[in-house]
Amino acid sequence: MTQQLPQVPSTEPELSGVRNFRDVGGLPTVDGRRVRYGRLFRSGHLANATAGDTAFLSTLGLHTIFDFRNAADQRLEGPDVELAGVRNVNLPLTDPADGAQFWKMVREGNLDELKSILADGKAAGRMSASYRAIVKQRTAEHSRVLHALAEDSVPALMHCAAGKDRAGISIAVSLLAVGVEREAIEADYLKSNDPHRRYLVRRSDNSPAGMSPEVMELLSPLFDARTEYLAAAFETIEQTWGTTERYLTEGLKVTPETRERLRERLIDEA
Repeated sequence: MTQQLPQVPSTEPELSGVRNFRDVGGLPTVDGRRVRYGRLFRSGHLANATAGDTAFLSTLGLHTIFDFRNAADQRLEGPDVELAGVRNVNLPLTDPADGAQFWKMVREGNLDELKSILADGKAAGRMSASYRAIVKQRTAEHSRVLHALAEDSVPALMHCAAGKDRAGISIAVSLLAVGVEREAIEADYLKSNDPHRRYLVRRSDNSPAGMSPEVMELLSPLFDARTEYLAAAFETIEQTWGTTERYLTEGLKVTPETRERLRERLIDEA
C-alpha cells in the first residue's frame, strides 16, 4: 500500500504562474523521523512567476535555486524570475540537442506524425529510458547537488520545466540520501498529476484538431508522472550499483560524513 503523506500545511499557496510548487517537508524516513518543512521545495519553471508569486517565493528564505532545464527549454520558456539574494545554479540534466527534433514534433506534428513517434507504448518507453539515462549518466550533477545541500544551499528549490521528471529524479535522489521511505518518495512524485499542478502542454496548432482528445491521449504519457517511470530510475540504481548505498558512495561520491550533514540540514531531530 502506498505510504500516506502527512497533511501539507494550509499555507501552501496556489501560485498563479508557477506550476507544481510544493514543500517536500513531512515525508517519513526509514528511522521514524521526517523531512523538515521549509528546507526543500520543488516546482516547475519560474519564468512565468507573477508579482504575487515572486513575493511569496521571496518569503521562503531560499539560498539556492537548482534549475535542471537545458538551453532549449530556456529559449522556449524564458529565464527564471530573479529573486534578490538567491543563488541560481543551472545544471542541465539533458543535452540541449537531445531530442530537439522529437519535441519539435510534439509541439508541431499532426496526428499521423504523433502516432508514428508516440503510439503503441513508444511515448512511455521513451520516458522510462530517459529516467534510466539520467540516473546513469548524470552522476556528477547529482553529486554536486547533494554536496551543495550538505554544505550551505538550504533552503533550496529544485525545478525543471514541468517539475516532475528531471526535478522529480533529483528530489528522489536527495530524499534517498537522507533515508526517506521509497513509498513516500513515490507518493510525493505522483502529486505532479494533480490537475492544478500539471504542465500546460504547448502546441503550435491549438485548433480543435491540434488539441483533440486523440492527440492529447498520445501526448499524455509525456506529461504524466507514472509509477513505472520512477521505478525505472530505482531499478537502474540497483542494476548498476547493486544497492542505494553503493550508488551514493560509489556513483555520487557521497561520504557518510556528507550524508550526516545532509540529514542535519533536512531531517527533523528525533
